[in-house]
Amino acid sequence: MNATAIIQAVEAQYLRASALPQVYIGDTIRVGVKIIEGNKERTQPYEGIVISRRGSGINQAITVRKVFQGVGVERVFLLHSPKLESIKVVQRGKVRRAKLYYLRDRIGKSARIKQRFDRPLT
Repeated sequence: MNATAIIQAVEAQYLRASALPQVYIGDTIRVGVKIIEGNKERTQPYEGIVISRRGSGINQAITVRKVFQGVGVERVFLLHSPKLESIKVVQRGKVRRAKLYYLRDRIGKSARIKQRFDRPLT
């Protein structure tokens, strides 16, 4: 066995067992994140636009951007992290780029993304 096969075999046991929805760049998604406060655990929703996707296998991550009280907030989520409880696609976006970093410079109506209807939500 070569090194990459050994690494893939070890990583396979940590891959998320539940099926993740197909998430594309430009989609608006709602991510349920497990938050631990003291000895209580709860799920906090985080809704925003997927502006980037990187990695493969267990290292796969997406960057989600939302505007909160006039300030842009971006968060990177590892898709196979145990802190991720759920991912729900709210709306499909029609974009022509792999990375939507240009949205960082835009506010208001110019930051909107057209909706696409040819892909199912889940």
